[in-house]
Amino acid sequence: MERYYHVDGELRPADEATVNVRDRGFLYGDAAFETLRAYGGTVFEWSRHLERLHSTAETLGMGDSVPDEEDLRARVRETLSANELTDAYVRLSVTRGVQPGKLTPDPDVDPTVVVIVDGLPRGGTAGTSVWDDRAVVRTVETRRVPDEAVPATTKTHNYLNGILARLELRRAGADPAEPSDSTADEALLRDGEGYLAEGTTSNVFFVADGVLRTPSTDGSLLPGVTRSVVLDLARDSAVPVETGRYTIRDLQSADEAFLTNTTWEIRPIAAVDGVEFSEDPITRRLQDRFDELVEDRHY
Repeated sequence: MERYYHVDGELRPADEATVNVRDRGFLYGDAAFETLRAYGGTVFEWSRHLERLHSTAETLGMGDSVPDEEDLRARVRETLSANELTDAYVRLSVTRGVQPGKLTPDPDVDPTVVVIVDGLPRGGTAGTSVWDDRAVVRTVETRRVPDEAVPATTKTHNYLNGILARLELRRAGADPAEPSDSTADEALLRDGEGYLAEGTTSNVFFVADGVLRTPSTDGSLLPGVTRSVVLDLARDSAVPVETGRYTIRDLQSADEAFLTNTTWEIRPIAAVDGVEFSEDPITRRLQDRFDELVEDRHY
């Protein structure tokens, strides 16, 4: 069926869902967004996503311009309903809108709000993963933009850092968009000092000596919503947790490892730069707990 997207308060067919070419989200990446996942018709971890959306908007100096929670909820519900979707990918964007063509933004903001959706498999204990296999991961030379340059906690339309990392995979013949013997599912970024930061669209975890470890938010990484959920589940499951600064060698020496994001949920890692992982009992335990959480909340 034809998709419908929500643009500035109206549902429009996908081929008519456009924004002004002078919109600052298009011109400068001057916009906040969240990738959400709907299970059984409702959004998972809505409050955490909304909190991060508002935090990004505050950093961009347009926090007062974000529509209120019920308004945003209604737009998401209407978009899911118009597309007859209950299990879906949802992207919610709030840009600074159309302003005069200058870099310095005007204080008065008329935001552009866009909701786009696409279908995903059912989640929970009776669900199906969106990924087929464990992830093959490669480190890249592209470094994570430092927090001092662009605050790592912001989720904006400017994804050039991740795009450059994925292009580096392509040049190496490892991009999943161009399958080859060296295909990779994700690129791992390091910070300026060479410490492990994150994937282009994911957070990374690994288990060493029975302890679940993940890079600390003191570094240059976006604290993912699924990352937070996994940390909560690990603590509730009596899995020891540690956050800190780690090297790629620390990751490669681990017993098991996985990636997290809203769409993938928890995706085990098969190999990092050719170093393979074969056992993942803690990963499987956390996957089961995550599925149980989704099942209990949404189905």
